[in-house]
Amino acid sequence: MTLTLHKPTPADAPPTAPATRRGPARSGSAVLRVLTYCGLAALAVAVVYPLCWMALSGLKTNGEIFSDPWGLPAHPDWGTYADAWHQGVFGYLLNSALVTAASVLAVVLISAWAAYGLTRLAIPCSQPALLLVLGAMMLSPTVALVPLTQLLQALHIYDTYWALIVLYTAFKVPFTTFLIRAYLLGQPVEVEEAALIDGASRWQTFWRVVVPMARPILVSAALLQALFSWNEYAFALVFITDDHLKTLPVGLADMAGRLNSDWPMLFAGLTIAALPMIVIFLVAQRHFVRGLSEGFGK
Repeated sequence: MTLTLHKPTPADAPPTAPATRRGPARSGSAVLRVLTYCGLAALAVAVVYPLCWMALSGLKTNGEIFSDPWGLPAHPDWGTYADAWHQGVFGYLLNSALVTAASVLAVVLISAWAAYGLTRLAIPCSQPALLLVLGAMMLSPTVALVPLTQLLQALHIYDTYWALIVLYTAFKVPFTTFLIRAYLLGQPVEVEEAALIDGASRWQTFWRVVVPMARPILVSAALLQALFSWNEYAFALVFITDDHLKTLPVGLADMAGRLNSDWPMLFAGLTIAALPMIVIFLVAQRHFVRGLSEGFGK
């Protein structure tokens, strides 16, 4: 009995996966990732470094600021921040906090109600109302300074907190309404319908269902309004003349004129003014980014 060995032919060989060239693709992806990280690091430095430089300049003397503007303070003087606080920054901070908090609350509530009505309720003339909201976004605040002055004087709220609160609310409600509406269009209505079937009223549905689901976009709208109210200068300069009612932007400009050449105290005041918004943004940045990405993406 003879055994014969059969040598497999190329046709009998099991198929092999075609060779793929992954080397250049992987290297290109790694290069792109490195370039992305380098760009983000450069952007972070461009944003963070001026803030750090401003905070450190508040600890220097005038001589150190002009002789070595990029160096560290030889003997940090924390008393400069206390002096700036007592020079009027505390009062300006309270005024800005009051106006900002009131305008943020008003804008978020009015915009959320308006967006809910435009997306969930069968109201008459909803499309013209939406076009009116979009048209209001095109208004420039600075071109209306003269008629607004006459209007506020007629309403007897000129040179009061209400002047800024009303204007900050009126000029930002259209944008935040459009933003919240875009977010609500992407949210399922089945949960709201289930709540209505279970006996909840429209008011209860709005507060217990819609508001929790729309929390990211509401936080985004609140932060955008807070940044606008905190840093707005033109309205605060024109419609507020009482020194005790001035907000931070106008108050710091007046303080710069009073201090003349005391740059460390001015930098200390600017640092104190910027700190609240930085802290608030860091705390709420997750909801802010999510709300904007989902709102603008709809």
